[in-house]
Amino acid sequence: MDKVLIIDDNSSIVSALEILLSLHDLQPLCAITPQAGLQLLRENSDVSLVIQDMNFTADTTSGEEGKELFFAIREINPDLPIILLTAWTQLEMAVELVRAGAADYLGKPWDDNKLISTINNLLELGELQKRQQASQQQALNARSQLREDFLLQDIIYRSDKMQKLLEMATQVAKSEVPILITGPNGAGKEKIAEIVQANSSSKEGPFIKVNVGALPEDLMEAELFGAEPGAYTGASNRAREGRFEAADGGTLFFDEIGELSPSGQVKLLRVLQTGEFQRLGSSQTRKTKVRVISATNRDLHKAIEEGKFRQDLFYRLNVIELRLPPLHERPEDIPPLAMSFLAESGNSKKLSPQALNALTRYHWPGNVRELQNVMQRAAVLSQEDTIDEAVLALPEQTPSDKVEVSFEPSRELLQETLSNCNGIIAQAARELGMSRQALYRRLEKHGIPY
Repeated sequence: MDKVLIIDDNSSIVSALEILLSLHDLQPLCAITPQAGLQLLRENSDVSLVIQDMNFTADTTSGEEGKELFFAIREINPDLPIILLTAWTQLEMAVELVRAGAADYLGKPWDDNKLISTINNLLELGELQKRQQASQQQALNARSQLREDFLLQDIIYRSDKMQKLLEMATQVAKSEVPILITGPNGAGKEKIAEIVQANSSSKEGPFIKVNVGALPEDLMEAELFGAEPGAYTGASNRAREGRFEAADGGTLFFDEIGELSPSGQVKLLRVLQTGEFQRLGSSQTRKTKVRVISATNRDLHKAIEEGKFRQDLFYRLNVIELRLPPLHERPEDIPPLAMSFLAESGNSKKLSPQALNALTRYHWPGNVRELQNVMQRAAVLSQEDTIDEAVLALPEQTPSDKVEVSFEPSRELLQETLSNCNGIIAQAARELGMSRQALYRRLEKHGIPY
C-alpha cells in the first residue's frame, strides 16, 4: 500500500483527504504543520507522494510558506512527487513551483475523482521510473563487472546489445573453437576479434591479421602457407614464412573471409581439418596449432546456396558466431563514441544538443568508421568550442534510410538543451525530437526545474 503524506493546517481538509485516500487503498500520513510533515518524511523513507497546502498561518495567502515547505521536501527527497493544494490567490505561486518541479496543483475545493486520478498516475509513473533506474543501474553494474573481469581493449559502448555480444565473446574466448564474426563493414569486427584474442588461452601468442580481400589470387598460397626459395616467379631467394607459421601458438584472424577464392577455400579447409600444410614448392609437411577467428560482412548462407562458398568450410569456421549489430541498431553507443572520437582529436570541443540529436538519428551506413570520420572532420572544421549540426554536414537520408530509434536523453543533455532554448519547452522538445508531454516526463524524472 503506497504511503501518501498530507500536510495541511486545516484539520477538516486533512480528515477529508485521509478518508478519500483510505477508500482507494492508499495509506495516509497526516501532519498539520510543515515541521511535523518534514519529520514524518524523515521517519518514513518509503513515502510515495506528498499533498501539501500553500499557507499555514492565519490570514496569510502569499504562498511563501508553501514554497519554503516545497523546497525543504525537495532537499530530503528530490524525486518525490508533490501535489500542491491552493486557492486561486496562490495560483501564480503554484505555477512557479510547478516550473520548479512540482507534479501538479489543485484548487480548493478539489474534485475527488481528479485528485485520485492524478495520484494514481503519479504513483504509476514513479514506479516506472524506479524500475527504469534499477534497470539502468543493473546495466551499469554489468558493464563495470565485465570490464573488471576481462580485457575489453578500451572498447566504448553503452547498449545492451553490445553488452550481450561482449559477454558471449569473453565467454567463448577461452575455448579453442573457431569463431565467425558477422556484421556490416565499419562496425568494429576487428575490435571484437582483438577482445577474443586478449582473453583467450593463447593471448601470450602471436595475433596475426590477414585481410583476405586484399590477397592476390596468385600469391594467396604463399602468403598463407609460405614458400621455398624460387617457388614461383619473382620469389625471393630466401624461404618465406606464411601466416599460419607466424601465428603458431597464437591466433590467426581472417578478415573478409567471404572473399576467399574457391581454390583458397579448399586449401584452408585442409589446414583446419588436419593442422597440417606444406610450403609452396616444398613436400615437407608442417604442423601448426592456431586459433582461427574469421569475419565477414557477406551473407555466407546465400553464398553457399549460390555455390560461391563451401558449406564444409563454413561449418569449420562457424562453430561460434558473434553477430555485431550495425550502429543504427544501437543508438545508445553513438554519444559516447562521438565524444571519444572528439577527445582523440586532441581538443576539448563539445557537441550541441542539436548535433547530438542529429548523430543519434542518422542511419550510419558506414557504421563506427563513418562516425569516426565525421567527428574528425567536425573537430577540424568547427571554429567554435561547441560543434553544431551544420558542421557535421551529415548526408541527406532517403526515406528508406531513416530509422526510428529509441533514444533516452541523459540528464546533462536535457539540462543543456533547456538552457540553450531559454527554458522554452516547445523549442527544447523539437530539438530533442519528442513531444512536450514526453519532455515534461523526463524533466520530472530527473528532477530538472522548468
